[in-house]
Amino acid sequence: MEEIIDGKAIAQKIETRLKKQIKKLKLHPKLVVVFVGGDSPSATYIKRKCEAAERVGIKFILKKFPANISKTNLINKIKQIQKTEKPNGLIVQLPLPEPLYTPEVLNAVDPKIDVDCLTDFNQGKLLMNKAFVEPPTPGAVMAILKELKISPKGKTITVLGTGQLVGKPLVTMLNNAGATVIACNKETKNIKQKCLAAEIIVTAVGKKNLLKAEMIKKGTVIIDTGIVFVKHQMFGDVDFVNVKKKASWITPVPGGVGPITVALLLANTVKCAKLQNSEPQ
Repeated sequence: MEEIIDGKAIAQKIETRLKKQIKKLKLHPKLVVVFVGGDSPSATYIKRKCEAAERVGIKFILKKFPANISKTNLINKIKQIQKTEKPNGLIVQLPLPEPLYTPEVLNAVDPKIDVDCLTDFNQGKLLMNKAFVEPPTPGAVMAILKELKISPKGKTITVLGTGQLVGKPLVTMLNNAGATVIACNKETKNIKQKCLAAEIIVTAVGKKNLLKAEMIKKGTVIIDTGIVFVKHQMFGDVDFVNVKKKASWITPVPGGVGPITVALLLANTVKCAKLQNSEPQ
């Protein structure tokens, strides 16, 4: 019954469009990634971002700092990078080492180059439906629905996980698009019932086999943004083998949401470059 959503194919379409846009630009877009510590999955993600940036013609710069850097020092470094490198996009790779994971670090990024959309300013713009860039992973969910020609308007959509990176902004974006959203967090009771009520389920937790086949009705669209590593192998939140038998559409992990997220990060960088140079979107 299921159809597997090919995230790589969707990402490739976005990259092809970006290549054409970049060729028309009078500048070479530049993306800076700030990487603190040596988290292995983060290093893998950064490598993918670098490879994708090179494919479309975006200059990629990695700035690495030790895990024991102080919050104050890191904030100063981020501000300094923005002055010296003058990037069109800058992200702080998450997660940061626990003591540094604060809004102060994320808010050191100028909102005009905040291509992850994590500053308070851009989160506020998103809430008011006036964002000039959207968070890449929630954006990937919206891109998948668009590719499938599924409008969120009037749909009941359950979102598992309400974190700052994916769940919370996604709930806002789906609400803005006219969906009825059931947002579930770790305190939510009767999650199975809330999943069974949905036409679309998006998971954003990072817990293997969180969503099981008995929790969905036949024909549900399943989009898995969760990532968890078990013995160096990547899994999503969904019990893929069993859930796919009931789903109408389902994203694999890896190869689903991830490639689209990277492509949209680059799209945000190009969009910011255009805005900074007053070129039409």
